[in-house]
Amino acid sequence: MSIGTQTGDAAAAMNRIYRRQRYIYDLTRKYYLLGRDHLIASLKPGAGEAILEIGCGTGRNLVAVARRYPATPLYGFDISTAMLETARGALDRNHLARVTLAQADATRFAPDQFGRRGFERIYISYTLSMIPDWRAVLERAVASLKPGGRLAIVDFGQQDGLPRWFKRLLFAWLARFHVHPIAELPAALAELAEREDLQLRCKSLYRGYAVYAELERKAEATD
Repeated sequence: MSIGTQTGDAAAAMNRIYRRQRYIYDLTRKYYLLGRDHLIASLKPGAGEAILEIGCGTGRNLVAVARRYPATPLYGFDISTAMLETARGALDRNHLARVTLAQADATRFAPDQFGRRGFERIYISYTLSMIPDWRAVLERAVASLKPGGRLAIVDFGQQDGLPRWFKRLLFAWLARFHVHPIAELPAALAELAEREDLQLRCKSLYRGYAVYAELERKAEATD
């Protein structure tokens, strides 16, 4: 099976899942995709620095990022053409023509698809837990960081500080939408940080409901 075929199959699968859900996605998800606004506030790009969202979905985060950082070049991609259609509508309604959208596979994308050599900020919000090959997404994201760049991630945690019944119900409900919280994520991030000589900051949010992490590449040495 070719890469193009694999990407097409994944896009078709996501379109089936979100063909109808996209219309109510933001209304329902705001109650349990916790930590997204914390991530957005942490980005803090410098002047002229660019931000990329991996798995932009309905465009909710891109609109919030654009409002918070009005002078920052913004980019986003998703594998689902249905979600991209909704995202473009959200950006149009908010008069955000400066945001660039594209269809791409998170496990295979490259900055040159956007006419860039890399990004100063990349973020992934509740996307990794939907992608079977989530390690490949992390590899591609880190490879796309410029020197001094930072990757920010928020996703479901293992609910360690919450009742067991809550975890069982939440995970069973998430599985209906092909979402599978990643128990190995903190360890995988630590391994990647050590191998790529990155600085890692990782913490639990809301009693283990979510995990928030940052991987930062060292800046280039100056004379």
